[in-house]
Amino acid sequence: MWEQERGGADGADGAEDRREGSRRGRRRSEGWGDREGREGREARPELPPQSPEEQARAICLRLLTGMPRTRRQLADALAKRDIPEEVSEQVLSRFEEVGLIDDAAFAGAWVESRHRGRGLARRALAQELRTKGVAPTLVQEALEQLDSDQEEETARELVERKLRATRGLERDKRIRRLAGMLARKGYPEGMALRVVRRALEAEGEDPDGLMG
Repeated sequence: MWEQERGGADGADGAEDRREGSRRGRRRSEGWGDREGREGREARPELPPQSPEEQARAICLRLLTGMPRTRRQLADALAKRDIPEEVSEQVLSRFEEVGLIDDAAFAGAWVESRHRGRGLARRALAQELRTKGVAPTLVQEALEQLDSDQEEETARELVERKLRATRGLERDKRIRRLAGMLARKGYPEGMALRVVRRALEAEGEDPDGLMG
């Protein structure tokens, strides 16, 4: 009986010792963890703030990743982020030297894409390029890829696509609607009326009653 009581007491004491040892181990482990975390934070070097040049390069690269931009567009973006003008000019000139900025290529691709995709005429294309800061000489060079014959052919295609939607309207209203559509895309008034008149004649409208 004494053996059983002594064994029970020893077992209880042993369990208590084990629990105390476990608590000490957790405290020691937690202490080391806190100390290591503090030392890690103290040892980790802080990154120095970016210079204006680094900021400008990062902004330009981020914008150019999405789509081509003109020098003026990038300069405007840098100005909005308070990059000094002299820094902006330096970075943009370097980007031009390595070919990351090419306003001539931008203008040529813009004319081709917008004429083919939206049917825009030279007048509308020139206005868009000017608003993007492309130099007048580069605008003119880009527009040279479109001649009057190509422009008129595109105008005819635009009218043919819209012609059916105007059927049932009065003749004069059809003319105004179709010619107005071409005018909004930058086509000269004379060309627009000529194309509309020929399209309606081909459809069977009385040519004597048509404008122009």
